[in-house]
Amino acid sequence: MSKEQNLYIEVAEVLIDVESELRTQALWRASEPDAEALASTQPFCFDTLSLPEWLQFVFLPRMYGMMKSGERLPEACGIAPMAEEYFRGTALVHGSLIPALRRLDRLLCGDEGPRAG
Repeated sequence: MSKEQNLYIEVAEVLIDVESELRTQALWRASEPDAEALASTQPFCFDTLSLPEWLQFVFLPRMYGMMKSGERLPEACGIAPMAEEYFRGTALVHGSLIPALRRLDRLLCGDEGPRAG
């Protein structure tokens, strides 16, 4: 198996963990935000979506789509610091969502897994 295939597998596992944690914490929405909210050009769509909404409706579908079409995954991420700030002072800061996002950041930056070394 190639390094890229191994990376896809590891990233997919973390994306599943992120989705699972969003559902477990009741942060998963049943309905999609309107098209205007999804069309934001701001990082993380912070002006139109909450971070959990951005993860669910923008980030997860984009990452799954890239893997399905065989595109090269981003080599930088940085979602965990945003999540740490967003969830500061809540019980979620102690859950498994932020650690999963940290692992995803490390995988995509090459600090862990197939891209490292």
